[in-house]
Amino acid sequence: MKFLSQTGLTSIVTIFLIGAIITMIFLASNQFKQEDLNVSVPSPEETSQPTATPSATPTATPSAKPSVTPTPAPVVNNTPPGSGFAIQTVSVDGQNFKVAIVAADLNSTRVIVDTASESDCAMDCPVLSLGDYASRNGAWAGINGSYFCPADYASCADKKNSFDTLLMNKDKRYFNSDNNVYSTVPAAIFSAGSARFVGQSLEWGRDTGVDSVIANYPLLVAGGNVNFTEAPNEPKFGGAASRTFIANKGNMVYIGIVYGASMGQSAKVLQAMGMDGALNLDQGGSTALWSGGYKAGPGRNIPNAVLFVRR
Repeated sequence: MKFLSQTGLTSIVTIFLIGAIITMIFLASNQFKQEDLNVSVPSPEETSQPTATPSATPTATPSAKPSVTPTPAPVVNNTPPGSGFAIQTVSVDGQNFKVAIVAADLNSTRVIVDTASESDCAMDCPVLSLGDYASRNGAWAGINGSYFCPADYASCADKKNSFDTLLMNKDKRYFNSDNNVYSTVPAAIFSAGSARFVGQSLEWGRDTGVDSVIANYPLLVAGGNVNFTEAPNEPKFGGAASRTFIANKGNMVYIGIVYGASMGQSAKVLQAMGMDGALNLDQGGSTALWSGGYKAGPGRNIPNAVLFVRR
């Protein structure tokens, strides 16, 4: 009994120990699994999103601006051409002036004045274009002539297209001779190899041995010196405009236009070019220059024109 009791107690203790071990193992196993199950799984909201790296903004490369070629400074030339037509820049008093000019030798070129009318005309006088004058005379160059009264001027209603100054045309006929006996209007006279400028028409007779005579105003250059300076704020001659002229230097004769000049400045330009004498001609809407074709104009039709023909 005693033996059994000891044996049974031992068995019970053994079973109890085994059961305790098994229980501990079981509990340990469950705890491990529970810890696995309790691992926090981040919710989609909690999942950290990768920080977006902003793409580099492309640096705008400025397009290359087209290179601007600077306008070259005009070549200044105060010497008139030896012959034919030229456009040049003349410098006077620190200012540059564009000059269109035709040069001819009076030994080989005859300066003539042609008129649309065959005699004096006081009203509704005939007119022609400079091109027509050049064509009918076989002229190689020409320019508009003296001041006249255009038909479209209200003040000229009773003397349309007439002119009042002295003139001798290609047919050796003098125009307006009677009313220029005492005229103080300057005049230019051309002959073979020479030119003469007078301050007043009354200084000239009625010689028909010359090639041409034309009176107009003002006389710009006389004896190589500036002969005209406009009064301050003079409305007609003081503004910048295209100024036409006929001039000479020795046996050379010149016709042309000084652009963008007052009358006084045109005188200085021609003096700077070495002219001995120079006479202003009509301008404004009448301005026209011919050298084998129009170089300026044609302008309005005119009652007279100065022409270069072969001698």
